[in-house]
Amino acid sequence: MIRAIIVDLDRTLLRTDKSISDYTKEVLRERQQSGATVFIASARPERAITDYRDTLGVTSYTTLNGARTITPQGTIENEIQTDSATAILQKLSQIPGTVISIEASGGLYSNTNIEIWQPIVTDRLEEVAKREGVYKVIASHPDMTPEELAYAVGVIPEDVYYTVADKKLVQFMSRTATKWNGIKQMLAAAGIPTEQAIYFGDDHDDIEPIKLCGLGIAVANALPQVKEIADDIAPSNDEDGVAAYLRRLEDGQICK
Repeated sequence: MIRAIIVDLDRTLLRTDKSISDYTKEVLRERQQSGATVFIASARPERAITDYRDTLGVTSYTTLNGARTITPQGTIENEIQTDSATAILQKLSQIPGTVISIEASGGLYSNTNIEIWQPIVTDRLEEVAKREGVYKVIASHPDMTPEELAYAVGVIPEDVYYTVADKKLVQFMSRTATKWNGIKQMLAAAGIPTEQAIYFGDDHDDIEPIKLCGLGIAVANALPQVKEIADDIAPSNDEDGVAAYLRRLEDGQICK
């Protein structure tokens, strides 16, 4: 019995043009009317999911890869400790050419004007980290892969881990901030066991939820390592894979 439908957004629920098709909206609405609850689990900050949240009627969602989780019962925050955030920022600033951004309680800050993100541009990121809660440190370099950049940073604080996103960004976060932790918090608040949840994803940060939810589904456009560990493969995001899979599941074409 599926009581929870948990969806990643980018390259999973959303089409390449960042839209949600009418078909997907219809299927999710049908599942909600049948008693299932829809949850969002995204690397995006809250400000970047509000339209989707409202369109889908979602009341519980985890953002910034679990750094901030919102449920009807309240908000749970998993920030990077101040000393750890400033230590990482210091190391990144010593690597010439690095684009550095931080998601903080006051918004998105960056040392570079990234048009698509529209951050608050500042060369005083360490000062921001000392006065605001930091959820995520994001970095990229024009001449380095994310893995090479993380290696160049060297030893990072024990309470921090890093992930790769979009094949070009390295993200440093608190070890307590993961999509899976956020998902567990949402399900606990809703009183739904993890084995009654289905999860859809495509990227590195979706591997743990796909492994640990009752049914873990990769979309066809997911990374190879994600598809390898998934229980099943749905059509791609541009083929409305989430909705198509749920409809097939409802029609009894899939037995799990």
